[in-house]
Amino acid sequence: MPLSEEQVKSELSKMQAFIEKEAKEKAKEIRLKADEEYEIEKASIVRSETAAIDSTYEQKLKKASLAQQITKSTIANKTRLRILATKEEVLNEIFDEAQKELKKITASKEDYKPVLVGLIEEGVLALLEEKVTIRVREVDVELAKEAAKEAAKNFEDKAKFAVEITVDETNFLNKDIAGGIVAVNGTGKIEVNNTLEERLKILSQEGLPAIRLELFGPSPTRKFFD
Repeated sequence: MPLSEEQVKSELSKMQAFIEKEAKEKAKEIRLKADEEYEIEKASIVRSETAAIDSTYEQKLKKASLAQQITKSTIANKTRLRILATKEEVLNEIFDEAQKELKKITASKEDYKPVLVGLIEEGVLALLEEKVTIRVREVDVELAKEAAKEAAKNFEDKAKFAVEITVDETNFLNKDIAGGIVAVNGTGKIEVNNTLEERLKILSQEGLPAIRLELFGPSPTRKFFD
């Protein structure tokens, strides 16, 4: 039987309700899926940006740390060089004062003669020859002759043979030096410099480490000691 008009309207209403329901459910499903994809994409972007920020921060931190290390190293080096320069000034002052004291020693015959004996003895012992000539300052000639006799006796006691020591009275050492002698062998080809300046120079070279240690103590950066 054909449907009445009311029945048609009823069926159409049902179909419309069904379509609307399906559409709403589909829309809800699409919305949920879109929200889910949005959250996933947002999380991905956040992680990416966070990683980029962390990387930038880490690079800046490394640069800052490196700059700090360079600055500390530069300051430490400048400080160390300044300390070394100051220590060097102190040592130079000490040896300058020692140079002045040398001249005081040679000003007194009583103080200078035993020193001169020792210097002559060392010179002839270094040469170990039977004839040796010594050169001195012109003002020291007579005192050197006296000292040479004692030095010759001391040499003979140690070397077990005699030595003839002659004081050169024509070729003198520079009058401006503090004193001491230069010993020359028989052929004139070998000289032993035993002036007070030379002895001070040797002391400044060989004794410098001990003097540094005595004045300034052990170096905090030194790992090995003799």
